[in-house]
Amino acid sequence: MSAQLGNMQQKKSVLSAYLLWIFGGIYGLHHFYLGRDFQAFVWWTTLGGFGGWLADVVNIPRYVRDANGEPVHMLELVKKMRQCKKPPFSVNRFTGMLAVGYTWASLLLSAVPNDEVWDINFKFLNWLVPLAAALGVWAVGNIGREKGGLKWPLLAAYASYPIRYYYYDKSVWITLMVLTSALVFDSYSKQWRRDPPKKRHVAKRLAVLGVCATLYLSLWASSLYFNDTFTDADGVRIPIYQALEQLVYGEWWSDVQQFVFDVYQFAQHHGWYEVWKQVVELCDPEDEQNAYKVLGVGPDASQQEITRRWRRLSRENHPDKAKLEDRRAAQEKFMEIQQAYEILSVGKHRRFSRNKKDNSVQDGPIHM
Repeated sequence: MSAQLGNMQQKKSVLSAYLLWIFGGIYGLHHFYLGRDFQAFVWWTTLGGFGGWLADVVNIPRYVRDANGEPVHMLELVKKMRQCKKPPFSVNRFTGMLAVGYTWASLLLSAVPNDEVWDINFKFLNWLVPLAAALGVWAVGNIGREKGGLKWPLLAAYASYPIRYYYYDKSVWITLMVLTSALVFDSYSKQWRRDPPKKRHVAKRLAVLGVCATLYLSLWASSLYFNDTFTDADGVRIPIYQALEQLVYGEWWSDVQQFVFDVYQFAQHHGWYEVWKQVVELCDPEDEQNAYKVLGVGPDASQQEITRRWRRLSRENHPDKAKLEDRRAAQEKFMEIQQAYEILSVGKHRRFSRNKKDNSVQDGPIHM
């Protein structure tokens, strides 16, 4: 009974597979759920297998039947294996080998620095390009119920690699190299995957995919950092790594360090509360908060209330009513009141919109 419950728990759901396809189809989430890790990684590196994830909407039920090992599906598969000693040629799979092999090989080639880095010429890493091409072919060839070894496509890729010295256009020699590798794999390596893949813990599967994803992303990072460029204001093309070095070690970084030091020194003498007040003032360029304080009103005050308050304070603090010795201070206070009223009058439309929005939220409909 417990074994039957265990088998029921391991059953894959068509609905779950479709939900994962909807929300993460181009990243291969549904393939990972179904245990098709090779296909999940290929989909992730190519953002959906160059559109192949759209075809999964038709293939998902078959993938689920295969993952669950349903008897009818397995009988059909056994019958097909008996009729064909090796998997028949598939245009879709062969095209996928070419596309993924070309993509991975081109990425590795672009990741090798063109210039010397730390006084080291890394051009010798170009000899890893055939490995990337063969891995792309091998990964696609090992999807689903088909498998094959890496030896033959790898030997074919390295055997055809010298073509690059005759055809300088990389699109030509990489295509010929990947095509040779794919043909050799299809002819000598391809075979049926008769036994179901071994069940592995999810954590182990995620760890393997994580290492592969890290290597793949590091190639992108190397390509962008060392070989990508941008054009400055003078029309000069500058490598990204040189621009970043200038940014970090240039005047901009020195100014940032000086600013942080000045803020720390100010906080040591005046306290962090004063620093916070300065930040608040910088966030209020129109000085509305101080204007509210001068007139003694709140942000929710209407324009009529602000006007009444301004008139009363103007009468009370008019310089003509002050004594001769206090007239200078009264004049400064009077000007402060006028300035505060002018600030709030200019921003009345913005304040009206804000108050109207707040009131609409408070007086919204009540749902029973």
